[in-house]
Amino acid sequence: MSKAYLVLENGMIFEGESFGAKGEVVGEVVFTTGVTGYLETLTDPSYHGQLIIQTFPLIGNYGVITEDFESAGIGARGYIVKEWCKEPSNFRNEGDLHNFLAKSGVVGLCGVDTRQITKIIRENGVMNGKIMGKKPERADLNEIKKYAVVNAVAEATSARGTAKKGEKIKDGAIALMDFGAKRNIIRELEKRGERVHVFAHNATAAEILASKPKGIMLSNGPGDPSENVGIIKELAKLIKSGIPIFGICLGHQLLALAHGFATEKLKYGHRGANQPVRDVATGRVHITSQNHGYAVKWESVDMRAARELFVNVNDGTNEGLEYLNAPIFSVQFHPEACGGPLDTNYLFDKFIENINNVGGEVHCR
Repeated sequence: MSKAYLVLENGMIFEGESFGAKGEVVGEVVFTTGVTGYLETLTDPSYHGQLIIQTFPLIGNYGVITEDFESAGIGARGYIVKEWCKEPSNFRNEGDLHNFLAKSGVVGLCGVDTRQITKIIRENGVMNGKIMGKKPERADLNEIKKYAVVNAVAEATSARGTAKKGEKIKDGAIALMDFGAKRNIIRELEKRGERVHVFAHNATAAEILASKPKGIMLSNGPGDPSENVGIIKELAKLIKSGIPIFGICLGHQLLALAHGFATEKLKYGHRGANQPVRDVATGRVHITSQNHGYAVKWESVDMRAARELFVNVNDGTNEGLEYLNAPIFSVQFHPEACGGPLDTNYLFDKFIENINNVGGEVHCR
């Protein structure tokens, strides 16, 4: 292994070793606190444009298992760990983390104190960084500071399967708008006997409604939600259709924006499989899996149009909304998470109940 460095935009430098693909890469540095689930993390398209730091010190102990992937490839630009496991052990193992990253063209860095870097981000907020093979010069910091995650949804979904124009779609399927969808969203719906048809992120409301869907699912995805002006405009039309809608993560934020509410960037986001959220109605706390850097700004929510379902126990940010005049609800966390807690998996059942209750009382509990 050769020497490599992480350079933060504040000028701090961390020396480690290169693993995975060779090269240099700039990205937004974020951390995730998951102890397991590194494969789901790596293959989550919501990490598009970012350099992932794993706070847990040993990553890769059960190897690479294609069956656990949330998408066809790695979403992040780079991967930073304290130590990667060179001899993984699992009966499903297909290889090690180093070769997986190398084959995927993703630059890795190991041998750095990931918890120290995490503390810096927590204290100072999310910042850009660069993984490189030499100590930086002044010009490198300028490049790092200029980096921004833009056009994230379009880039993360550009090569994914979507509905084709003129394709005949059977009535009664659930329409999934793909903003960077994790595979387990589809699996959870299919487990409940539902057929799912995936639409591109830029599908129009008319195209979706023409398929006569029984429900509409809005997926997770990367980037600043307010950047997706065209999507928000189409969602505003879908909201008026009366068709049940369920949004997750970015889908939650886009629904809020389509209702005229606002979103805000968090200091360092919520990423990991141990995020506590409180059910506002019952007081029950769920442990959830999350991956987001933005949140719905609660002060912007019109209480005549929506009520709060969940709140983050750590910082009080909004984690879910139910809309009062339509069969629509959404959550900031991932009820489909795998690997992650299954506390909120029941929300898929509630979505199906909403679909079955159209014409009667609609609820999400």
